[in-house]
Amino acid sequence: DVQLQASGGGLVQAGGSLRLSCVASGFTFDDYAIGWFRQVPGKEREGVSVINISDGSTYYIDSVKGRFTISSDNAKNTVYLQMNSLKPEDTALYYCAAVKRGNYFRESSMNYWGQGTLVTVLQ
Repeated sequence: DVQLQASGGGLVQAGGSLRLSCVASGFTFDDYAIGWFRQVPGKEREGVSVINISDGSTYYIDSVKGRFTISSDNAKNTVYLQMNSLKPEDTALYYCAAVKRGNYFRESSMNYWGQGTLVTVLQ
């Protein structure tokens, strides 16, 4: 069975840090890009950052550049999102997803989704 297991969310003060993890199983990790999306109630899910596992290239939306870092440990089939200098507007349910081809930041391109992990940043 395909699984994407996200974890690492929590409650943090503005300016603080969290590290999210996404453990993948049930598919060939190297064939995919793994991304993080986030969603706030009442808003559309937004692509935040993606890593192409095969070549290590990384992508970020402008609002997180310089603060978030995506990385992978291919031996563990795990992708991390290190989030520093967190802001209240980063509060959301964060999901990891896997895409084989297509637009990395488009929901409809994703082949697999994990469950969300909640990040809450206090003022």
